[in-house]
Order: sequence, then structure tokens, then C-alpha cells
Amino acid sequence: MRSLVPRSSALRAAAWGAVVAGVAVPLVRRRARIPPPVVTAVASAAPFGLAVALPRSRARDVALCCLQMYAYTVTYKMPHDDPEALERRAFVDYPVRVDRVLGLGQLPNVRLQRRFAAPGRIRPHERVLVWTHWVWFLFPHGTVAYMLLRRPERFPRTAAMTYAVFDLGLIGYWGVPTAPPWYASEQGRLGEGGDVAVRRMMLEYGQEFWKGGWGPLYSVLGGNPLAAMPSLHFATSLMAAHLLAEAGPLEGAIGWTYALTLGLALVYLGEHYVVDLLAGTALTEGIRAAAPRVAPALAAAGRAVQALEARARA
Repeated sequence: MRSLVPRSSALRAAAWGAVVAGVAVPLVRRRARIPPPVVTAVASAAPFGLAVALPRSRARDVALCCLQMYAYTVTYKMPHDDPEALERRAFVDYPVRVDRVLGLGQLPNVRLQRRFAAPGRIRPHERVLVWTHWVWFLFPHGTVAYMLLRRPERFPRTAAMTYAVFDLGLIGYWGVPTAPPWYASEQGRLGEGGDVAVRRMMLEYGQEFWKGGWGPLYSVLGGNPLAAMPSLHFATSLMAAHLLAEAGPLEGAIGWTYALTLGLALVYLGEHYVVDLLAGTALTEGIRAAAPRVAPALAAAGRAVQALEARARA
């Protein structure tokens, strides 16, 4: 006996179910005690469900990117569900040892802050660096949006390369939870003898600039303070610089200027060690090197999703 429900309708319903589950499950994960791997798997299925449920359009592309980053953000924050357990797992000392070697005996963070900072206040150049850091929340996604609007033929590659950096970086955050310099300094792990060796200038200026709004803003943008290795701030900005340079010389100049300025800011402000940036560089360049080899598999996966989309609309 034939089913009374057309296969296309059933496929669309299943696709929309994946979208709804991918959005809803992370919201109830703590209350329902859903294991993190299940949360990540369900959230990661949502973009694929939407790709099947809706035909290709600019609005759908934007929604896919949003769902992708939703799954990333959920997975990024989950290690900090139990802050005490995360602190027990976190690595604090190895990046200090590596950066002392790179800094010829002194941490580059310490060297920069002692040379150019003034105790107890934020100087004008430091405000510029803090804003450079804050702009990061828009820059990689702004690069993807620029390609969608102005270079649509480059959008698929730009989105795939950008979000590959985000997703693969999560392996480091889960497998090797690593403390940033400001945290190590707060814990007295930099040999400062009671003084703060590395200030967290972003926090200082954020409280000064945003005043009462800083707490709610930081609670939204933060989420996992022990996720420094690799630096996805730098890795994603470096990928954006490469992708913008492929689009044109002006775009490339903007991308590289931003990425290099951000790299300086991350070290100066105490947000990352130099070794974090080097690991982020290795991640980005590794993805770029692997891209030609995995392109056939990704193309095949794309065709499979397109075939499902066609069946859902038949």
C-alpha cells in the first residue's frame, strides 16, 4: 500500500525537523542533560536540513551561515558549562614556556606592555587596539557577506574556508583547553611576585567605555575564557586576508592590514600568546593546503544535498 504522504513532503518535513531540533536542542541541553556530542551533532545538522528544505537564494545562504555559527558557538561554550572542571583540565604553563623562548627570555606580552603601556590607564593607541579586537566579531563574517553581495561566484569557497577554520579550531578548544596570558597572570603563574604581569586591557577599557552595559555585553560575547589555543581570532582573520586578496588588491590590502593589526593587538592586550597566533596560522595554512585535496569530496557532498533539495521540491 502506497503512503498517503508524498515523498517530497516527507523529505521537507524531515529537513525542517532537523532545523528545529538543531536550534532547540542547544537551548534545553543543560536542563535535559544532553551529552555534548549529541548537542553538537544535532546543531550541526540544522544547516544541512535548511539546505534541503529551501531552494538556493541569498536569504537562504545567510541563514545557513547563521545556523553554522550557532552550532559553532554552542560547541565553543559547552566546555565552560562546568568552570571548575574546565579549570582542572586547562593547560596554563606550556604556552608561557614557549613564549619565553620566542621572546628571548621574556614574554612578548610583558615586553610590549612594559614598554608602551602606562599603569592604571588606557592610552589612545591601546583604545585603537581594543577596537581592532572588537571588530573581529564582524570581520570574518563581513568577508563572507562581502563575497555574497559583491563577488557571488566566490561566496561558496569563502564560506567553506572561513567556517572550516572555526569548526576545526574547536578540536583544540576541547582537546587542549589552554589559558590566555591574562588568566595565567591572574593565577600568579607568570612569576610576577604579586604584581599583575599582564593586564587584560580589553576588560579595563570595556568597563570604562560601555560602563553599565559592559557586563551584559561581555556575557553575550564571552563564553569560554580557557579557549586560547589556537587563536581563532587570528586564524579566521588570516583566512579572510587570503580570501580578500584573491578577490582583488584593494580588498587584500584591507584584509592584511586588519589581520596584522589584530595579531599585534591580541598579544599587546594580553588576550593571546605568540604561540597561539602561530598555531592559528598553522591551522589556516593547513586548511588552505588541504583544500584542493578535499574539494572533490566536498563537491560530491554538495551535489548530494542539491539532489535532496530537488527531491524535496518535486
